[in-house]
Amino acid sequence: MMASYDLDQPATAATFDETAYLRANPDVAQAVRDGHVASGRQHFDLYGHRDAPRRMMRMTERIHEAKRRKLRRILPLLRSDAAAVEHDDHVDCLPAVMKSRWNISDTEAVSAHPYNDDIMQLVGRYENGLVLDAGAGKRSVYFDNVVNYEIVAYDTTDVVGVGEELPFADGSFDAVVSTAVLEHVKDPFRCAREIARVLKPGGELYCVVPLLAPLHGYPHHYYNMTDQGIRNLFADLLEVERVEVSRHLLPIWALTWICSRWAEGLSGATKDEFLGMRIADFIGSPVPHLDQRYVTGLSATVNSELAAGHALFAHKPPSPVSGRRPNE
Repeated sequence: MMASYDLDQPATAATFDETAYLRANPDVAQAVRDGHVASGRQHFDLYGHRDAPRRMMRMTERIHEAKRRKLRRILPLLRSDAAAVEHDDHVDCLPAVMKSRWNISDTEAVSAHPYNDDIMQLVGRYENGLVLDAGAGKRSVYFDNVVNYEIVAYDTTDVVGVGEELPFADGSFDAVVSTAVLEHVKDPFRCAREIARVLKPGGELYCVVPLLAPLHGYPHHYYNMTDQGIRNLFADLLEVERVEVSRHLLPIWALTWICSRWAEGLSGATKDEFLGMRIADFIGSPVPHLDQRYVTGLSATVNSELAAGHALFAHKPPSPVSGRRPNE
């Protein structure tokens, strides 16, 4: 039975913990820093206890010990040339020069998604091995057999680094998980090669990349992919068994996300007009909609977030003047 540790729990008046509340709610932590509320407790008393109560993430000594125990398993897997700085419960393999090379910037954004059934089955198959979660985000459950790899040192992060230069030796992992990550990396082809490199022979990969998803930066968002695109990343590296649209990737997720963000980008009567429209109103040519307020009223930021595409304009700079005369 693989060991796991729950960090996530509902916030209640009786169990309230300031640190755990701010850890689970970065928007509240930012509000405290900005002076909008005096503390997490004040936010909870005013807002956080309502119909959908806020959560807390509590790091116990058992979890800290589990992280230190896992770190002892990880260290022998690091490449000899990895720029690794060991901390109490994680290792940092992201020096400043690497951050600059791959355009990694500090961010307050938090990526936190629960594992779906496919990932849980994968993690369960290798309960006695090691699974690399390449781009794990902030986890509400901590597993003994999953190495949480991230560009941010979250509480649940085991190794800090970038996907383009994994610090692990060849064939280190029984399986790799990469969910909603490769759209955020500067070079997904290099990331794919690195994933294949650190997999053991016979090892498994579970990878998800969005297609119809609005702009969402953690902190950057470069590429969405078709089924052909994600196949193309790994076709020459691994035996691709199948590419499928599972329940959590159905078109309804894209539709509701886009409509919600569109509505949030409007206000007043224009928002009411948009919310009162029917799906049938949007079937057919987009041209009749182009001059309507619910189209023209969106900001440049929201337009970019939901755009059907972006047009690039560029030029090649003039050749540098060499200072030499012709035929010299």
